[in-house]
Amino acid sequence: MPLDATRNGLVLPMLGLLVEEPAHAYDVAVRLAGRYPQLTVTRSSVTTLLKSLAGAGLVRAREPERTGRRPARTVYELTPAGLELFWGRVGEGLKEGTPASVAFLTALAYLGVLPRATAASVLGERLARLRRELDALPPDPPALAEIQMIEVAYWRTILSNEIAWLSAVATRVESGDLAWPQRADQGQGGQGA
Repeated sequence: MPLDATRNGLVLPMLGLLVEEPAHAYDVAVRLAGRYPQLTVTRSSVTTLLKSLAGAGLVRAREPERTGRRPARTVYELTPAGLELFWGRVGEGLKEGTPASVAFLTALAYLGVLPRATAASVLGERLARLRRELDALPPDPPALAEIQMIEVAYWRTILSNEIAWLSAVATRVESGDLAWPQRADQGQGGQGA
């Protein structure tokens, strides 16, 4: 685990699940594994992270609750500081996440928590960055066999495809064609419109 537990790749999706509803560690671990099969999720890592986040004041532990004959479980809920961190990480992951990465994917999952105008702006910034990165890729040298530059061809394809997809999504966000949660459109998504 990184020294700063909030930099762990599980934190953004964990906070996102807690935005949806307070939960205990086992429930968070099961929902993470179900929603994000590309993540490595263990109950012990989720429990450790929740305790670290509670220690940092980002989540709050409720009194342990017992349901039926099950052992008592501690339910965690987001604090205002945790919600601010969540909104910031969504914006950061959308702008700066590596193309085709889990960090970008988990941030994208929560695009709708941002006000529509903020989401459109963040996507626009990402598009500009990806276009600059694509333009900066070296051309395939004619003297080299394709296999010697295969990774550049792969990365060019990844960038081109993400640019095309993001352009379409950004257009839909800006035009209103993509349905948006009303609470985010009203500016309650943290970043302001």
